[in-house]
Order: sequence, then structure tokens, then C-alpha cells
Amino acid sequence: MADQHKLNELFDKDGNLISPQLPDEIKNYLIDIDGTVTEDVPNEEPERMETCLPFPDALETLNRWYDHGHIVTFFTSRTVEHKEVTEKWLDKHGFKYHGVLYGKPRGGNYHWIDNHIVRATKYKGKFTDLVTQTKKVELFEE
Repeated sequence: MADQHKLNELFDKDGNLISPQLPDEIKNYLIDIDGTVTEDVPNEEPERMETCLPFPDALETLNRWYDHGHIVTFFTSRTVEHKEVTEKWLDKHGFKYHGVLYGKPRGGNYHWIDNHIVRATKYKGKFTDLVTQTKKVELFEE
């Protein structure tokens, strides 16, 4: 996935190599499928996965991000059993992407903990340009 992008080598305070990082200008987008780029189709109704239509603003925006050099990866609660229908659907509708990660835990209320910067954007029905807002976040005590 990120192999085609230049990763910056990073070192800890003792000079040990640590996980590399993308340049600041490249974003690593993880995007849900159901309810975000198309109608909300549950895993229990896979026949609907073939016939649902993409949200036009999602297709245009994600492809623009891809064309600008960002990494676009779908991160979905669909299981690996839905791999063929999912990737066939993405390709049929012209989504440009680097990969699909299956098996995201279901149920929402996500709390992502990582040693890299994570920026969360809640989808509210339309893809538009992103804007910066200050929000309350939870942090580990120092």
C-alpha cells in the first residue's frame, strides 16, 4: 500500500530506527464503505452489495484525493467473505484506491489509539473539502 510512497525514516532519542512516516503533505485516508460511500448495507444482506450505488460526491472526492497522491484505503466491517463482491463493486464504479482492509469491528463508537497522529472525520452525509475545527479530545495523562 504505502510502498509506492516515499516514507521518511525516523529515529528515537537513542538513534534507533522506528516506524517510518509519510511526508506531511501525504494523507493516509482510511474510509468506511457502508453508510459512507454508499448506502448502509449490513453484512447479513450481501446481495445488496452488488446493486447499491455510490454517493457521487464520495466517488469524486476520493478519486481527487487519490489523484493528488494521497493513500486511499477502504476500512470496512465487511468480512473477507465479501472481498470479491466489494472489490468488484469498487472497480465497477471507478473508485481509485490502494487497498481494502476487512473485518473492522462493528458497532461504531471507535476509539483509535496509535503512536502516530490520527485525525478523525465523522461522515455526515456529504463529502466536501475538509475544514479544520478545534474539538475536545481524550489524551493519556503525561
